Amino acid sequence: MNRWIWVCLTLLPLVAQAEVKEFTLANGLKVVIQEDHRAPVVVSQVWYRAGALDEVNGKTGVAHVLEHMMFKGTKQVPAGQFSRLIAAAGGKENAFTGMDYTCYFQQLEKSNLPLSMRLEADRMQNLQITDEEFAKEIKVVMEERRWRTEDKPQSKVNEQFQAIAFRAHPYARPVVGHMNDLENMTAEDAREWYRTWYAPNNATLVVVGDIKTDEVLKLAKQYFGPIKSHKLPARKPQVEPAQLGERRAIVKAPGKLPYLAMGFHAPALAFKPEQSETSWEPYALEVLAGVLSGNDSARLNQKLVRETALASDVGAGYDTTSRGQQSLFELVGTPSEGKTVAELEAALLAQIELIKTGGVTQNELDRVKASVIAADVYQRDSMFYQAMQLGQLETMGYPWTLIKAYPEKLKAVTSEQIQAVAKKYLTKDNMTVVTLDPQPIDPNAKPQGKPHVH
Repeated sequence: MNRWIWVCLTLLPLVAQAEVKEFTLANGLKVVIQEDHRAPVVVSQVWYRAGALDEVNGKTGVAHVLEHMMFKGTKQVPAGQFSRLIAAAGGKENAFTGMDYTCYFQQLEKSNLPLSMRLEADRMQNLQITDEEFAKEIKVVMEERRWRTEDKPQSKVNEQFQAIAFRAHPYARPVVGHMNDLENMTAEDAREWYRTWYAPNNATLVVVGDIKTDEVLKLAKQYFGPIKSHKLPARKPQVEPAQLGERRAIVKAPGKLPYLAMGFHAPALAFKPEQSETSWEPYALEVLAGVLSGNDSARLNQKLVRETALASDVGAGYDTTSRGQQSLFELVGTPSEGKTVAELEAALLAQIELIKTGGVTQNELDRVKASVIAADVYQRDSMFYQAMQLGQLETMGYPWTLIKAYPEKLKAVTSEQIQAVAKKYLTKDNMTVVTLDPQPIDPNAKPQGKPHVH
């Protein structure tokens, strides 16, 4: 998902929707169901609370590798057959891995929901990871890393940014994994990950669409109910130590223009925010990101792109929710031709100082808050993103009911609160900056990798 859309997709409000129903099967599987009868379609998603956050050094990328292997078959469904069965039913399917979770999804005509559940339940317990299939797929993942990172200078900057912004926390590691780890990964590493984390008591089934709740629950019990739970490893707290001064790095890579990534450590929304005196801070940071970068009339675009032509593009982003309870308030930008990253950095910091000293206007607050309602109108048209909201929150450790309270929390944010979080968190001692020093591009160079389609 685009992290520079200021309104976090996981928290877009749901207005006038059917009630969400939540159940827990005897084996620990959470089942979250929402009826939506506007079209004869159903979205089914299985979320595992296992992502890059849970990896260890030497095995980075294994969560993503296992996502690939989940399409390599069981005794009943041979390699590649999963996707063919869904396609034959007129459906769409895919999967994605993040820091906090791994998700597998299908979108189908509603009568085909049993097919989706049967296939997902089968690979939850019967996945076959052969040495032969692993040897082929790990090469695909390495190609994907080359495509995502090695061929893209901005991606190299962003990877380096995460690596120095976080010194102790697992969020320092790339989801796709380090190349050395991928080169030395074994099929047994993937099997170990599957045995450890892929269990019903570490998963959430989300179903949204033209269905009836009781019928979906019956199907969930039929297909997932017989799967045995198992004991999960204890998850120890992982806290990033306070940053005690600026951190900087320069990345030299072939590129056309310089690039700047700047960030500040900031709190994520607490799992039980009502118990915290600073529970309002993430909402204030969210609105601040919107003031800076919400649309064409936001401050950064207005001042740095349109008025001064200092930057060709610029943005701000902040993730409100996080299973790792760590977040960053980030600013990124590309200087216009003839301008430098130093000039862009100074201009970004100047905009932050203006907010610290003068706050924001009522018009800016009204614009940002109104955009929440506008976003909701668009978002309600998508069953897939309704399911995404529910699945992400539940898997990260937040109650889905957080969605209901979000609009009012956001509307309550004041200019003084925005000033307060800017002064508290957007300081130089809490700042990490990574810049791209573009090197000459070889006109004969070919891309190192290629995109993956399972």
